[in-house]
Amino acid sequence: MNTVALDYEKTEMGHIQIAPEVVEVIAGLATVEIEGVAGMSGGFAGGIAELLGRKNLSKGVKVEVGEKEAAVDVSIIVEYGYRIPDVSHEIQQNVKNGIESMTGLQVVEVNVHIHDVHITQEEKVKNEIEEMKPQRVK
Repeated sequence: MNTVALDYEKTEMGHIQIAPEVVEVIAGLATVEIEGVAGMSGGFAGGIAELLGRKNLSKGVKVEVGEKEAAVDVSIIVEYGYRIPDVSHEIQQNVKNGIESMTGLQVVEVNVHIHDVHITQEEKVKNEIEEMKPQRVK
């Protein structure tokens, strides 16, 4: 990944550069703020970092950053009971607003990838109880 020198951010004192990793962290934080997001899905490397006690704020986020634009992919786990299209739309809006307001980059796309649905222990128990009830046949 390359650092990005924004042409419109040249000042008399020099350039302002934003590393793609910064954009990833902003996108990750904007994603987990949304109700219904159980977590990020970051694969093997992200899991190792968390096991070692390091919180990876860009877990599950990939960005492509140009001089003035950014494209973002986020991979998430949705909380059971939430409507996936609604959660995804809120993520897209929050990520776009967060990156644009903090960096000045124009976000051209935010792709949301759903990797899993998180079921709480309470939901699991409720489902097991339902399965134990005798079924009526018509």
